[in-house]
Amino acid sequence: MNRITSYNICFLLLMLGAAPAWAQLRIFTCEPEWAALATELGGDRVEAESAVTGLQDVHYIQARPSLIAKVRRADLMICTGADLEIGWLPLLLRQANNPTIQPGELGFMAATDFVDLLEQSQVVDRALGDIHPFGNPHVQTDPRNIPRVAAALLERLQTLDAAQTDYYAARYADFSARWEEAVRRWSTRAESLRGQAIVTHHKSWAYMIDWLGLDEIATLEPKPGVPPSTSHLARMLEQLQNENVRLIVRSAYQNGRGSHWLSDRMGIPAVVLPHTVGSVDGADDLFGMFDVMLDVLLEPGE
Repeated sequence: MNRITSYNICFLLLMLGAAPAWAQLRIFTCEPEWAALATELGGDRVEAESAVTGLQDVHYIQARPSLIAKVRRADLMICTGADLEIGWLPLLLRQANNPTIQPGELGFMAATDFVDLLEQSQVVDRALGDIHPFGNPHVQTDPRNIPRVAAALLERLQTLDAAQTDYYAARYADFSARWEEAVRRWSTRAESLRGQAIVTHHKSWAYMIDWLGLDEIATLEPKPGVPPSTSHLARMLEQLQNENVRLIVRSAYQNGRGSHWLSDRMGIPAVVLPHTVGSVDGADDLFGMFDVMLDVLLEPGE
């Protein structure tokens, strides 16, 4: 009979002591806001990372080998859905060949499945530009949508990691309480914005506009996804001369030439709002994202 030496026993105990107490759930998200939400609810139990940074346009991402490798190892994938990632996600899923995170499986979650979508269209025609027939997918710019996705994510985490149901429930309760208080604070702070007119670069702020009661009176892009020409901007300038526009809004990844051209001629601020976590300084998490958003909207000249 083989005997285990004291050296081997000590080595085994050392290795066990060095090993983590649990295996983390590997969560791959398409956008930074969902990685941030997964971390809020999952804490040390999850390892969450995003395919996109806050400085990238989510419409145009390459299915790079590094992303394919991460998707292949993922236990859960969280994307926005509503065809926002249609240009690259199907290829990424196909190349990764991970059956557990395919749409329709427990390991795949689309945030827009749990949110009421705005701007649903009955017309599917690419001649109209970069439209989303299922509805505007940029749901993360309204903080009232975040709890709906969080509740669905809680259920998914508890199913995938059933031994830690109470852990996830406690973190969800803590996040929900802090988020509810923050939404009240943000909504109160933003009351003076209701009815204010803004110009946007791209139709990606519908949910923020709906939440705050803003009035989007024009969009720089003549069609969604089509950059504004000088002639288009000149026509806009003429149309907006008698409008009381508060500011011109764009995201960090969008070219600022059109915004600044119009800003210089109208004498109104052109600003960059945080459309996701990590897109501007200070938007380091979901709470910071909305804090900065209101800072800029309320004091655009600062």
